[in-house]
Amino acid sequence: MAITSANQLELLQTAEAVAREKMIDPSLVVEAMEESLSRAAKSRYGAEMDIRVAIDRKTGKATFTRVRTVVEDEELENYQAEMTIEQAKPYFEPPKPNQNAVWIRDGAPVTDFAAGAQVGDQFTEEVPPVEMGRIAAQSAKQVILQKVREAERDRQYEEFKDRAGTIINGVVKREEYGNVIVDVGRGEAILRRNEKIGRESYRPNDRIRVYIKDVRREVRGPQIFLSRTAPEFMAELFKMEVPEIYDGIIEIKAVARDPGSRAKIAVISYDGSIDPVGACVGMRGSRVQAVVNELQGEKIDIIPWNEDVPTFLVNALQPAEVSKVVLDEDAERIEVVVPDEQLSLAIGRRGQNVRLASQLTGLDIDIMTEEEESQRRQKEFEERTQLFMETLDLDEFFAQLLVSEGFTNLEEVAYVELDELLVIDGVDEDTAKELQTRAREHLEEQARKALERARELGVEDSLIEFEGLTPQMLEALAEDGVKTLEDFATCADWELAGGWTTDGGERVKDDGLLEKFDVSLEEAQNMVMTARVLLGWVDPTELEEEADAEEGDGQETEEA
Repeated sequence: MAITSANQLELLQTAEAVAREKMIDPSLVVEAMEESLSRAAKSRYGAEMDIRVAIDRKTGKATFTRVRTVVEDEELENYQAEMTIEQAKPYFEPPKPNQNAVWIRDGAPVTDFAAGAQVGDQFTEEVPPVEMGRIAAQSAKQVILQKVREAERDRQYEEFKDRAGTIINGVVKREEYGNVIVDVGRGEAILRRNEKIGRESYRPNDRIRVYIKDVRREVRGPQIFLSRTAPEFMAELFKMEVPEIYDGIIEIKAVARDPGSRAKIAVISYDGSIDPVGACVGMRGSRVQAVVNELQGEKIDIIPWNEDVPTFLVNALQPAEVSKVVLDEDAERIEVVVPDEQLSLAIGRRGQNVRLASQLTGLDIDIMTEEEESQRRQKEFEERTQLFMETLDLDEFFAQLLVSEGFTNLEEVAYVELDELLVIDGVDEDTAKELQTRAREHLEEQARKALERARELGVEDSLIEFEGLTPQMLEALAEDGVKTLEDFATCADWELAGGWTTDGGERVKDDGLLEKFDVSLEEAQNMVMTARVLLGWVDPTELEEEADAEEGDGQETEEA
């Protein structure tokens, strides 16, 4: 194969045909041809030569050019593609008539030759076209195909990267190991087996509606990942069926799904005249039924969103009735009390109802019956009564009076205002003072023993004298090996106050060394930072600057 006038026009025709078939820019195909011809020329003239090919976009003529670049003396490595300023002198002159050689500087032909050659100048001279043998032609074909595939992948990625998070219709092409390959128009996408609704099966040429979950650029080309189990798929389906959601009058705040079985969706209306639940259900259930049909009969509970978490949770546990809700915001846990006969309904089959409600609210939910809650409260009452009987030397009736009035520990009795003890029946001022004296003496004795124990364990004075740590806290720290101020300063705030982490999708409790003393995360952070300042690890002025900066950012946010 030779690049002659007989087949010059065929290059452009081939490029246009390939570009139309692959739906890419024809210039990309021409560039691939130029590179393939350049490689073929290097195999003919020498791999070290810098041979470049330019195909005229109008005539299809291919021009082969050898390029040599001027470099510094010490940088000269390739004698076939580079030359020094001294070596360039014999060539550095205006081109002669009919001479196919040009000096290029900064992308334009050199016109001033008086100053001599400069580093970076390029000497280009045309060389004869090459005869392409069978191997060279095959290599050129592979280069063109590779470049075309890369261009096709780039085009596909650019087209779909902004469509992630939307619904698309496709046609099933085939199934591979449980994964469904879907034709989405200008490319293929994959619906993995774990993204299919359980009982769904597809045949080639079936039409399918899917959610574009992710689009990634990978070595083997852009990968488009589809889903029919994602909560966002349901939200997008409702947006298509309910005009008020599309217009922003109604917002979907949360979605929880057990794909193919049941789902809960929380909605809120920003127009007081529009019922969000009714709008999503539609006339005679027409809107929600359209979504149910698309999801193979998945039952959908539409729940009104509420900023008040307990109220929202009561709604989320429908159809079960809730008697009482106790929220622990720090632990992001919530206790729900239901009537005995409502327990199975609240939990649902295999825990489905409470699991979906937990996903919807983002809280861990503990469900108990009224009887179980009553037993727990009775146990707590008995434990507190026993505590006051043993530590304050009281009879059972008097201890029960204290517990009934809301006292839960010795600290509350010892340091509460005297008037709060006087409201208890049968307690006069002398009795109240005696109660506080006994409580304080017991607490002081406990503190003394805890401090002695801490010293026995090797706690140093630097930590004992640190403000904010009680003797009981020192004892707990020492038992865990924290015995010096340096040890304490290396602790993380969550190590002291405790917290929650997510492991395998489940929330796991991390017990803190000082958690039983009701030390909050913020208090733990302040104590640790104070210890680091005292040790000289942290500059206090930097902390003040950071605090001022955060305060300024907060004010700007509020103003915005």
